[in-house]
Amino acid sequence: MARNGSLVARVATPRPSWNVAADVHELFRYAFMRHAFLAGTIVAVLAGVVGYLVVLRQSSFAAHALSEIGFAGATGGVVYGVGAVTGLLVFALGGAALIGLLGKRLRGRDAAIGTVLAFALGLGSYFLTKFKGNASGGFGLLFGAVYSVSVHDIVVIAVAATLSLALIAAVYRPLLFSSLDEDVAEARGVPVRAMSVVFFVVLAVAVTAAVQVVGVLLISTLLVTPGAIADRLCATAARAIVVCVGLSLAFVWAGLAVYYYSSFPPGFLIATFAFLAYLVTRLAPAARSALGHRTPPSDQRRTAADPVPAVGGGAPGSRSSTLGAR
Repeated sequence: MARNGSLVARVATPRPSWNVAADVHELFRYAFMRHAFLAGTIVAVLAGVVGYLVVLRQSSFAAHALSEIGFAGATGGVVYGVGAVTGLLVFALGGAALIGLLGKRLRGRDAAIGTVLAFALGLGSYFLTKFKGNASGGFGLLFGAVYSVSVHDIVVIAVAATLSLALIAAVYRPLLFSSLDEDVAEARGVPVRAMSVVFFVVLAVAVTAAVQVVGVLLISTLLVTPGAIADRLCATAARAIVVCVGLSLAFVWAGLAVYYYSSFPPGFLIATFAFLAYLVTRLAPAARSALGHRTPPSDQRRTAADPVPAVGGGAPGSRSSTLGAR
């Protein structure tokens, strides 16, 4: 990280021109930017798919909590010499498994998340008392350091993302069913607790990858905001996931491009673009309503657009009846 960080410091901030082709060529002139775009693209795709499920399952708090649990693990990994990313992943996976097992229902999940988070932060405070090294790596984990990723980091992120997406594809239908309506899904024989564990394990991998791009403190940028926007715009899960991935890619690419041609940190830029897009999504219906147009809420739009499912047995018009179109 220090070597790439010093490279960033030495390179004079370029200025964009009206020649788009020349600007793009300049953007990919250095290896650290090529690595950043590649890693950011992989993370954006994974975060886009997982992020929609985060919003659908009302698990925004869980995503943020897992990032803080992982940060405690990263501190321990540095202290005991196994590496920050390894420690982050181990703690995030362990916390995800505990949360999934302890918090089967939504109303009990927050208590489970808070309990696991408190214990992890306690461990983190203990690790900090043992930490004697340079704090620059911790700063990168807090706010993101996508410009410092190596080829090895990209390979690890790509393998983790591929396995996670494959797991989601394998259990997509029961996972989506349990995300829409746990009670109906359980009555129909869906292993709700197992789906909860699978979801949180995949979320832990997504958190570990996203932390390297936007950091622990800005994790909601990629794992919540695009999903929240897509949920308001789309009537079916398939469309929402595509939109969510597209938004994540747009935020990451725009953030990295502006970062190269300015002095702003990439995490801040990605978060800013995401927040502005969310504001537009929230304010546009109000503006249309003020002009005499009415836009139904996302749940109503989704219910009206979806047919009665072939599997799941939910009554027409119920939340679970959206499974057939998703």
